[in-house]
Amino acid sequence: MSMITERPVSNPAGQPPVRTVVEEPARRHLRSVVAAYVALTKPRIVELLLVTTVPAMMLADGGLPSLWLVAVVLVGGSLAAGAASVINCYIDRDIDQLMRRTKRRPLPAHTVSPRNALVFGLVLAAVSVVLMAAFTNLLAAGLTLAAIVYYDLVYTLWLKRTTPTNTFWGGACGAAPVLIGWAAVTGSLAPQAWVLFGVVFFWQMPHFYPLAMKYKDDYARAGIPMLPVVASARRVNAEILTFAWITVLLSLALWPMGMSAIYGVPTLVVGGIFVAEAHRLCRRVTRGEAVKPMRLFHWSTTYLTILFAAVALDALV
Repeated sequence: MSMITERPVSNPAGQPPVRTVVEEPARRHLRSVVAAYVALTKPRIVELLLVTTVPAMMLADGGLPSLWLVAVVLVGGSLAAGAASVINCYIDRDIDQLMRRTKRRPLPAHTVSPRNALVFGLVLAAVSVVLMAAFTNLLAAGLTLAAIVYYDLVYTLWLKRTTPTNTFWGGACGAAPVLIGWAAVTGSLAPQAWVLFGVVFFWQMPHFYPLAMKYKDDYARAGIPMLPVVASARRVNAEILTFAWITVLLSLALWPMGMSAIYGVPTLVVGGIFVAEAHRLCRRVTRGEAVKPMRLFHWSTTYLTILFAAVALDALV
């Protein structure tokens, strides 16, 4: 049965009426529900995770892995990241309704019921792990399951609500796709995989703390002890700078581990800009100037994207 009807529209010039296509309410409702379920998976986070996965696979293979394997890992990884985000939304539904940044998410907005969200998340998680186990190997599947469990049960349910070091200890989840991609190709984990894991792990502090600075009042209202909420500006600055420098130094440590200047030169350049932006933000905070934390937040994403693009290009060449 068609969900589309045509409605005549009068023409003031006396011409024959123009017929416009109007969507029935049922179709509009279906589209909004689908959009709500997609929103629960936090697609932008999924995209960022996949940016690190494929280059890690290429470096592990020393070129371009089987396209079938890449497709399986991309689908499995997307489902796993989406599952973790959906279950995160289910667990955080109480605090999401208190924060301006998150109160329009599907659960606090009552677009999706908590039960349906939980079932959706668990199904995605099960499918992702089974897919990885069936078409890659047990190490990659085990890492996938561990990342989901750690993110939702250890980070979301416990660390996020109890300690200002939550971002640090929760960083393992965001860095896990590097290990998963490597393991899917080789069935093991080499030193280069752990270096890339470290890059993404430490990068998350200078990436996320600016966001937490911008939404400091939101987190305080929800009772979430993010570092900028409970610590002094000096402490936050120190952590941003420390972890920005560690990130860049680790990325450069990969250069002598079989990488060429194709990786090293752009990594050195974007790393310098990344550290400079971190120092610029911290100087503004110290001087009491307009902080503009999202500048570092957005640049950190660009930095990571360029760095892993260099990894992929070096592996191909």
